Amino acid sequence: MTADPHIPGPTGPRLVRSLLELRGNPMSAFRRARREYGDVVRLAAPLPGLRLNIHLVFSAEGAREVLATQAANFRKDNVMYEVIRESFGNGLLTSQDDEYRRQRRLIQPLFTRRRVDGYADAACAQAEALAERWRGAPDRTVDLTEEMPAFALRTLCRILFGADSDNAVQVVSRCLPVLLDYTLERGNTPLTLPRHWPTPRNRRAAAAQRGLYELCDEIIAGRRTGPEEGAGGGTGDDLLGLLTGASGASGASGGSGVSGENGESGEALDLAEIRDQILIFLVAGHETTATGLAMALYLLARHPEAQARAREEVDRVLAGRRPGAADLDVLPYLTMVLKEAMRIQSPVPFISRRAVADAVIDGHRIPAGADVMVCGAVIQHDPTHWPDPERFDPERFTPDREASRPRYAWFPFGGGNRACIGQHFSMLESVLCLAVLLQRYELRPAGPEIPLGNTVTLKENGPIRCHLTARTTTPAPAKRNAAG
Repeated sequence: MTADPHIPGPTGPRLVRSLLELRGNPMSAFRRARREYGDVVRLAAPLPGLRLNIHLVFSAEGAREVLATQAANFRKDNVMYEVIRESFGNGLLTSQDDEYRRQRRLIQPLFTRRRVDGYADAACAQAEALAERWRGAPDRTVDLTEEMPAFALRTLCRILFGADSDNAVQVVSRCLPVLLDYTLERGNTPLTLPRHWPTPRNRRAAAAQRGLYELCDEIIAGRRTGPEEGAGGGTGDDLLGLLTGASGASGASGGSGVSGENGESGEALDLAEIRDQILIFLVAGHETTATGLAMALYLLARHPEAQARAREEVDRVLAGRRPGAADLDVLPYLTMVLKEAMRIQSPVPFISRRAVADAVIDGHRIPAGADVMVCGAVIQHDPTHWPDPERFDPERFTPDREASRPRYAWFPFGGGNRACIGQHFSMLESVLCLAVLLQRYELRPAGPEIPLGNTVTLKENGPIRCHLTARTTTPAPAKRNAAG
């Protein structure tokens, strides 16, 4: 394949319009760029104090090259990842090279399918609590942009912090949105003030960061004293307990209890690294799951025939009992609904990298030092792989149709050796939550239709309201799945 030294992209007034649109409505800018210039597009302009040099990748083949086959040449060295490190530490999301490989090796045993399946009952309990609370919803109407992030946060805190989760939810719900919004704004703004300047925004972000750090440090310190003396009486069966070690090893820089797959390597995460991992889990495992769930419920409400089919599957498979991990494989239509929802509204619309050396992507030469954005939200609406891409059609994800598409036509959990370590947990939590809610309610839209796929985050859609009708027969919340 011959490399083309010229990559198309806007210039002059069109470039100015694209940059303004990129700042105000990134998804609109990405879709316009792909329509006008093709699968690889360059946005380049001299700006005061820096030069903008972004290459947008809009093809499944380009995504495969950046994220998998040439992944070593595309690193997390750009501004966005740097500000994430400054805010949340250097956990799995941001670490690189030997440090990433070390962290992944130590943490991977905590995310095996068998280990993650052990959290199914905790996820179902949170879904049942949500369903019970919805019985008191005013006018039997709920806003999914509020309800599903709150559910995902409570579930994640329960899995991460165990018995300490009630206090953790209060702190995280207060601090995480402040620090995350601040971080995203700094990562997407060409010129920013130094973080140590005492501006109101910097001070709010610093206070939020202190709150999260103090929460994690307090619980970690409590766990190291042992489950009976630790804060909240943690038993070590949650992720933080597994990271720190329930026996409470000594030493300020060791004692995590996570020491490689055979437990004999002598390696361990120190206390600051444990905190960094917990914070990254909160960042990466919260909004993404909430987006998939909210979109799945909204789309089912808008498509009663699909909702009826999903409910029939749930009723037939579960017969009124609580779902469990073993049911994930026997609820295929519900899984397809979730995948299609994540295709239409991608939880992670784009993934950014920086080229180390010159590379050829989709026949175009990307220069060393260039920032690259792989735009999954655009690729997942490419009519080449997704006919009538705006249409909701869970049947796109039958096994045969999935096998017929390129691997990177759909990648909400990333790809290559940096694929999300928590993707099985996210799918398990989401399918079980959908099953519990469909056991108890029928849903109808209670507001105007929203422009799906045109926003970066869930909250940018505005309120997504659904009206609930309680079903006449519902399962008992305490009933357990005999198989799970």
